[in-house]
Amino acid sequence: MPNKIETEFIENFLVVWNPEQGSELYKLGFYGKPIGIPKPKVADFNVPLILDLMEGLYLMGKGIITILEGPKKDEVSFEKLRKRVRKLYDEFDLKYAVYQDLRDTGLIVTPGIKYGCDFAVYKHGPGMEHAPYMVSVKKTESEVTATEIVKVGRLATTVRKRFIIAIPNLETEGIQYLIFKWFKA
Repeated sequence: MPNKIETEFIENFLVVWNPEQGSELYKLGFYGKPIGIPKPKVADFNVPLILDLMEGLYLMGKGIITILEGPKKDEVSFEKLRKRVRKLYDEFDLKYAVYQDLRDTGLIVTPGIKYGCDFAVYKHGPGMEHAPYMVSVKKTESEVTATEIVKVGRLATTVRKRFIIAIPNLETEGIQYLIFKWFKA
């Protein structure tokens, strides 16, 4: 992509006002959500695209987008954006490490709030398949009880997804993934 795609920082999200550029960004990896189109079947749409701030930080880090803010259209730096995003997400650095790792391996990552987890993860993309994975990010020192695993396992089975716990270690930059598979006895 020769020119960076221009986005505007508004409140807690980014907007790609140019529908053609928004469509290109969406085609790149199902980034963002076109306004008024919940699950687009085609990647060409004629509406602005809304990006989550975590997606924006990732795309900015890859040199794909530039972020402008305010009436003077001041450019937002990567560090300034990261600082602001840290205020919005609990345990942001851990979640971003997992988001970045999953995206870098070619998976499509979207917010998992409707499943009670951090991310819904796709192999091919929303609208093409249901997300096969739900991912929750935990600290290395976090305890996970058997009751929590059963609750999440029941939910994952009900929505036909595999449940994954991601445990990033920011010091070693490694991430452990624990994948649960449910079976009937």
